[in-house]
Amino acid sequence: MDIKPDAVLRLYPPPIQELPLPGLYLGHDVRQQRPGLGRPFVYGNFVSSLDGRIAIAQPGVGGMTVPRQIANSRDWRLFQELAVQADVIISSGRYLRDYAAGRAQEILRVYEDPAFADLRQWRLQRGLPPQPDIAVVSASLDFPIPAALTAGGRRVVVFTVAQGDAARRRELEAHAGQVIVAGDNAVQGDQLVQSLGELGYQVVYSASGPKIMYLLLAAQRLDRLYLTLTGRILGGNVFSTIVEGSLLSPPVDMPLASIYYDRAGLDGVGQLYLRFDRSP
Repeated sequence: MDIKPDAVLRLYPPPIQELPLPGLYLGHDVRQQRPGLGRPFVYGNFVSSLDGRIAIAQPGVGGMTVPRQIANSRDWRLFQELAVQADVIISSGRYLRDYAAGRAQEILRVYEDPAFADLRQWRLQRGLPPQPDIAVVSASLDFPIPAALTAGGRRVVVFTVAQGDAARRRELEAHAGQVIVAGDNAVQGDQLVQSLGELGYQVVYSASGPKIMYLLLAAQRLDRLYLTLTGRILGGNVFSTIVEGSLLSPPVDMPLASIYYDRAGLDGVGQLYLRFDRSP
């Protein structure tokens, strides 16, 4: 079956159908999910190699980064379609450190890119602020405050621990916004999501890494996972997968909800767009 260059093939749920890639995840209408949930709806997203690598070491620089071998514009478009639907995006202190050093993907000012002008318009048509707010999770509070973080009246909320640096907490409150304690020695996922709900957020997008994914899963607070699985094997001894932490007990069941095949992804290598919804 031939697939148009700017289209994907829906394999599940049936029937099999060709759909345009632009607007694919907007069609999932995340803002309408679980209206009776009683707390914010939380979803996350990763792009992964076939052997489970979502991040690899940066030689000579330190830290971890999305592998350039699997990063691609088609997945990035869908990442933005998920971000645009959120009230608030969860990030981390590590991301802000990498952002300041020029080593991070842009998630703070995405809609200034003309390629995403339609997504900016999508928010405005729904009466939403131009950009989602930002929630920063950090125990150490060791991160800079880029100007883009507070530009345009965007709200910033920092979640930290009771054992953190009180002086640094006051400094961040003065320069960036509200700081909330959500755990003693580690930020707790249930406290994080509860606080976001109390602040009025109903749709929460985790755009952070495997450690924050763990705290959401451990607290049974992740409702949906999007995963782009590329047809490329990377190998390597130093890498991150979608979740890092101790064994989840009980495990989190997330049945498959949809699957799309993107034959044109990665210059014809191909990739799958998977969506998993947590069992009630």
